[in-house]
Amino acid sequence: MKLRQNVRHFAAKQALTMPVVGEKMNDKLVDLHTRVFGERAADGRRAEREPHLETFFDCTMATYLAALEAGYPEAEAREITHLQANFDFYNHGWTEMMEFPVDEVEAHYDRYADFFESHGITIDDPLGEFREGEIPEAPSTPENLDDPEHPHAAEGFADDVYVETEDGVVVGDRSDEIDEPGE
Repeated sequence: MKLRQNVRHFAAKQALTMPVVGEKMNDKLVDLHTRVFGERAADGRRAEREPHLETFFDCTMATYLAALEAGYPEAEAREITHLQANFDFYNHGWTEMMEFPVDEVEAHYDRYADFFESHGITIDDPLGEFREGEIPEAPSTPENLDDPEHPHAAEGFADDVYVETEDGVVVGDRSDEIDEPGE
């Protein structure tokens, strides 16, 4: 999956793990992801999807932290949460919101299968043990799976993390190139 990575991602990671500030950063990131993916929704669908997206993304913040605790680099932890979202989009037939084509869903799952399986995450249940309470329902568009459109998908990124930097797209996590405070 193609992800952007810069110092803001490192700062967000640091803030999420801090007391008090972490809650505020969590809310900010949930709002950001709800807005960005809401804007990708088909015409007339954004308002009906946003309550679902907001609650869903709130749950994925716990996944992100668990992935970091399990030793995944920042870009991979973030990718895991984006995969969860894309599994949810796939399940709802929201192909216009997906970041990779529907025929790559299983390949993306397989890349992090050990993490997903250890937390009860499946393609059909993308939150697994990170589901906190009820996720508001939103209308599905399963007919989109028959002839999917993927205006936000980048094909062929199933085998590694691809990070967009100022120098172009590079393979792998680049968090080691971001100096941590005090270094």
